[in-house]
Amino acid sequence: MKIISTKEILLYFTFLLSITLFAQNKSDRELILIDKDWRFSLGHLYDTQKDFGHAEGYFSYLAKTGFGDGPAAPGFDDRAWRKLDLPHDWAVEQSFSEKASFSHGFKTAGKGFPEKSIGWYRKKITIAQSDQGKIISLKFDGVFRNSKVFFNGHFLGTEESGYNGFEYDVTAYVNYGGENTIVVRADASMEEGWFYEGAGIYRHVYLQKTNPLYVIQNGTYVTSEIKNDTAEVTAEVTIENKGNYKGNIEIVQTIFDASGKDISNTVENAAAPDFYKTAKYTSKIKVRNPLLWDLDTPNLYRLLTEIKQEGKVIDSYETNFGIRTIKFDPENGFFLNGKSVKLKGTNNHQDHAGIGTALPDELQYYRIKKLKEMGSNAYRCSHNPPTPELLDACDKLGMLVIDETRLMGINDYHLNDLKRLIERDRNHPSIFCWSVGNEEWNIEGGIVGERITNIMQGFSKSIDPTRPVTVGISSGFKSGISSVVEIMGYNYIGNGDIDAHRNEFKNQPGMGTEEGSTFATRGIYFTDDAKHYQSAYDKKPRPTFYSIEEGWKFYASRPYLAGMFIWTGFDYRGEPTPYGWPSVTSYFGMMDVCGFPKDNVFYLKSWWKNEPVLHLLPHWNWSGMEGKEIDVWAYSNCDEVELFLNKKSLGKKKMEQYGHLEWKVKYEPGTLEAIGYKNGKKILTEVQKTTGNPETIKLSLDQESPSKATVSVITVEVMDKNGLHVSTANNEITFSIKGGKILGVGNGDPTSLEKDQFLDDINLVPITNFEEKKNVSGDNANQSALNDEKDWKEAFKDRDYKNQASAYIYRGRFELKNNLQSNIVDFFYKKIGANESVFVNGNLINASTDDPQKYHLDQAVLKEGTNVISIRASPLQKIKDWDVMNTDPGIIRIITPSQPWKRKLFNGYAQIIIQKGENENAAEVILSASAKGLRAGNSLKLN
Repeated sequence: MKIISTKEILLYFTFLLSITLFAQNKSDRELILIDKDWRFSLGHLYDTQKDFGHAEGYFSYLAKTGFGDGPAAPGFDDRAWRKLDLPHDWAVEQSFSEKASFSHGFKTAGKGFPEKSIGWYRKKITIAQSDQGKIISLKFDGVFRNSKVFFNGHFLGTEESGYNGFEYDVTAYVNYGGENTIVVRADASMEEGWFYEGAGIYRHVYLQKTNPLYVIQNGTYVTSEIKNDTAEVTAEVTIENKGNYKGNIEIVQTIFDASGKDISNTVENAAAPDFYKTAKYTSKIKVRNPLLWDLDTPNLYRLLTEIKQEGKVIDSYETNFGIRTIKFDPENGFFLNGKSVKLKGTNNHQDHAGIGTALPDELQYYRIKKLKEMGSNAYRCSHNPPTPELLDACDKLGMLVIDETRLMGINDYHLNDLKRLIERDRNHPSIFCWSVGNEEWNIEGGIVGERITNIMQGFSKSIDPTRPVTVGISSGFKSGISSVVEIMGYNYIGNGDIDAHRNEFKNQPGMGTEEGSTFATRGIYFTDDAKHYQSAYDKKPRPTFYSIEEGWKFYASRPYLAGMFIWTGFDYRGEPTPYGWPSVTSYFGMMDVCGFPKDNVFYLKSWWKNEPVLHLLPHWNWSGMEGKEIDVWAYSNCDEVELFLNKKSLGKKKMEQYGHLEWKVKYEPGTLEAIGYKNGKKILTEVQKTTGNPETIKLSLDQESPSKATVSVITVEVMDKNGLHVSTANNEITFSIKGGKILGVGNGDPTSLEKDQFLDDINLVPITNFEEKKNVSGDNANQSALNDEKDWKEAFKDRDYKNQASAYIYRGRFELKNNLQSNIVDFFYKKIGANESVFVNGNLINASTDDPQKYHLDQAVLKEGTNVISIRASPLQKIKDWDVMNTDPGIIRIITPSQPWKRKLFNGYAQIIIQKGENENAAEVILSASAKGLRAGNSLKLN
């Protein structure tokens, strides 16, 4: 017999105790990303048949609980639908048309295109039996737009705006231990903005599980006050009780630094809220020698909020925050942590080349890094609440943010949206100002605007008193909103007398919320209105507007102005001012839609950053213009710049502060060289060389794209025989990929009507003229019964389910147009009987091995035009008289494989966005490129 020692017994009980303590200190809260494996199909705005029969039922989902019909019904057959992952923007997948929306980039989706304005999404999930007793909810970061959400056929609600996050409690509807169906119907037929907005579930979706006593959505509010070397952090938490928790609870608040070290905590004893009630609790926590959040050192802390009862952790909730101070001064501008900071900002919409609004998280970081590289330190969310991941990127990279609501007003629609925005975002240290409106021309200058602003401003302060409020104003700066708003937002110097307004309202701080609106096309140096190309030299866009240089000089020379926000950092789809069709993107950006810099980037970099800068424009490939004068500009913060052409000096010039230098140079091929001097010493050289013809393709990972990221941004260019970049190249490049997938392509050409994405085309073809007759012989393969034209009648019409035949033959027709040999055609059968046999054009078709109700139709049995499908089956019997029997035989799906991915270079560059396999053991990604007449360079490998 084995004798167990006292030491072994103690170790065993210590182990049991540690497991018990771990279980007690582990929250049941789960937040599960459910972006993978959705089914999608376009529906129809008003034709219910084309909208899969939705809202045709006798009882609608608004009449009776759980009566979601069509795709909203749990049992709807979506096997023929496309399979995809979120985020997803169906608008960017569409073609262009002159009949489409000017402001939305002429994509054939949304307004005016009823067959492409409705999108249906479906996903099946399993929720464990062990989750009973928990609160189960769905969290959406944003759906564009007017979304209706169903869960197991139950209608959960409608969210009109495409920019709000929202959450639905589905606890009562869950099928525990079994399959559950999430359905979203998005209606993008109405535009919220006057810019490209995308369509569909373009932000993340989560499944959340918590105990019934829990911290509500966006339920923490963290502020701090710094005194000497200590920050007193105030942590407010809102707790809801959807269960039977009673009595006292402990609220434990713990702060961790960036390394994960516990640096401070506090415990508060309180009473649990009553059933289905919420309560707020406040704790004070001291942090000694805090590391402040700043532009160059964006230090972050993490607050862990735990709810305990009888020593057991019931819920835990994490909040990232930063410790910093902000202040606006009407005489001296903006201060961050007590230091004067001139705001060097940009306005930006939320779309990107190739992918529309469905940006992977990595692209948010990519774009903020591009702006930081330019010298920008501030970002205005124009003109809507951003995706949370953008704010995370700004927090982590050190970018100040103006966070803006979508629409001004004083009723629930307006104020509730504002409330949700502030409560969601107020813990982000990057946010330094709330914007409650932009260019509301109908109300800006009058008493209505003044009243609305006073209410929205006060309402904002009631939710977050730590930040000021602004409004962007463009119709004069004399009365109305401009007389009452806390921080004056000037939209364009030319729209009013800023100095005069300041003299009248000396206690009102101000900043330029929009400036510039200049027109430029990357790589173009002679305006060509016929081609819709604008010169990239910095010029006034219109007589009353200012160039980028003029705008920065104005704001930089006035200490009382906190800074300015350029319109825009990036080009965006839509608003192709000063042109129209076939221009499909804006011309305003400092960078194009890909993030490739236009020359103005280097002007800003010269005066927005502290490092030495020297940039020379234009390129030096001007064949056919020999002897003609070319405007040569230098952007630099050097004291002097000397220009050489083929080693001959063209003169040294002194740089004016916030200025640039110009020369008139008669073109001759060769080398244009600029030398920058600081304190009389040569510190920088910049060269533009005449290149040869393109010979080789080069692929490179963008420097702002982390090598280990799941999504990577690849720059495509061509080189001449000497390895020089050819800045005038416009070759069409074809791509292939192994080990990953391509998400989108772009090139920054504002007039490009090329595809953004190359996807298989899926066409769902209905079976029409569906007829039936009794199958007297009962022979499945009786060809004569299929061909006999006698006794056919409309299928299921006046069917007497108590006196059915032993078997029926059904037939219908479907049309095939442009039936290519490469097409993949399948019939997805919906059960209308038992022991079925399926024939197409008289040929017996065997069911697929992976799905007994799916039939692959080989090209040999198909024909162009009308095809006949016949089904022989024994009838299904009603169990109850009121049972509704399926009468839909199914649908034909035609997949036309896409062309290879391709894109033309535009003035030397194109961009391709790729996604690696997400499995840790996934093979390396190999991207290859080819083009007619060019040697393929080395393939790009990403591990």
